[in-house]
Amino acid sequence: MPYTSAEALLERSILYYQGQAVGTSAACDDRPAAANYDECFVRDFVPSALVFMMRGDHAIVRNFLVTVMQLRSQQPVMPGHQRALGLMPASFRVVEEDGRERLLADFGELAIGRVAPVDSAMWWMFLLRAYVRSSGDAAFAQQPDIQLCMRQTLELYLKESFEAAPTMLVPDASFMIDRRMGVYGHPLEIQALYYGMLHTADELLAAGEEHARLRETIRIRRDALRSYVRIYYWMGRDRLNEIHRYHSEEFGLDARNVLNVYPETIPDWIDGWLQPGSGYLVGNVGPGRIDFRFFAQGNLLAILFGLATEEEAQGIMRLYQQHWEELVGEMPLKIVFPAAQGSEWRYLTGSDPKNSPWSYHNGGNWPVLLWPFIGAARRTGRGDLAERVMFGLGEQLMKQKWPEYYDGRHGSLIGRRANFQQVWSAAAWIIAHQLMEDPASGALFDTLWAEPEPQDK
Repeated sequence: MPYTSAEALLERSILYYQGQAVGTSAACDDRPAAANYDECFVRDFVPSALVFMMRGDHAIVRNFLVTVMQLRSQQPVMPGHQRALGLMPASFRVVEEDGRERLLADFGELAIGRVAPVDSAMWWMFLLRAYVRSSGDAAFAQQPDIQLCMRQTLELYLKESFEAAPTMLVPDASFMIDRRMGVYGHPLEIQALYYGMLHTADELLAAGEEHARLRETIRIRRDALRSYVRIYYWMGRDRLNEIHRYHSEEFGLDARNVLNVYPETIPDWIDGWLQPGSGYLVGNVGPGRIDFRFFAQGNLLAILFGLATEEEAQGIMRLYQQHWEELVGEMPLKIVFPAAQGSEWRYLTGSDPKNSPWSYHNGGNWPVLLWPFIGAARRTGRGDLAERVMFGLGEQLMKQKWPEYYDGRHGSLIGRRANFQQVWSAAAWIIAHQLMEDPASGALFDTLWAEPEPQDK
């Protein structure tokens, strides 16, 4: 049975430190494609944590939150540059030295490209809110060390910069897409996570004068971010026509083409791809730039966090319905569409062979995206799409040993360099299965997300 297989894999992946469960390894593959997949990655643990909380096992999530918070002190110090304590590790591992266990964290210094994990603190903050809501342990978030951790994280993520927009500027490879993919700037996934983090902080910061000014700053930034994304990231048929007829080099407060985007940058593939009533949030927006690619994780999280309007959320799910073979395929779900190819692939990825066209992060299919997809389908009332994506899926994943990702235009090929026994693939399927089969689990899952915000577009 797929459920038994997935549960067994999740149990086998649990990492213990001094007798306590503190996380799950990324994979339990005997011959992993990557050497560090025996570590617990912060973003990878999220679906595992959701499974544990849905079945009432909150201790491991609490231990994880405390462990990651404490590991901030392990940040390496480079001469002349000390990172803020608000940065959290990408991963950690348990090692034994001289008969004693130790936890060692990686803040990106061991990663390919040596990029700091911008999303780790955001996922940590989300899991903190999810833990409090699921367990009812509100006192945990009010502890002085947790409150200090949140303040230090916000100090880093709310820092003033030279950016005029409320979005967050980050480098390539700083989130789930952790290799060079031309996503530097203001990628959608980071904006969705940032919005969710600000919601969490507003809810969990202790009441009182000491946080009054910080909470005001959070709300101003959150509301500005919401409006900005809903306006400038949304791409529907009307918006596409507007950009197609843009005048460039406009000046002054009355300019319509505020970011000075040239109509010539509209890619050929999008002509006719957007049907009336459908749309999506584009992958990136910046001065003179719109990245028209569809990034699944950012769009789905925007629905779950309430960053997208209700109308936009329906449009995104309608896009999935209309382009099922391209965006879902044989093994859900495609992380990016379309794939960069030819000279564009060489330019965007630096000729990265792992990110060859229709593979890995360059148009590969990722089972881990099941959980946000099913969650988004629930939130938008599209149970038909949830049922369609789950049909016969568990048997196939189990038979193929829970691969990390799939290759090909339609996701029909097991990833060339994919790990097997990938824990977040199994955990994502468990969540999706539970949401479909158990109304109680679904009700709990629905409480973990931010309430819908006003339709201020």
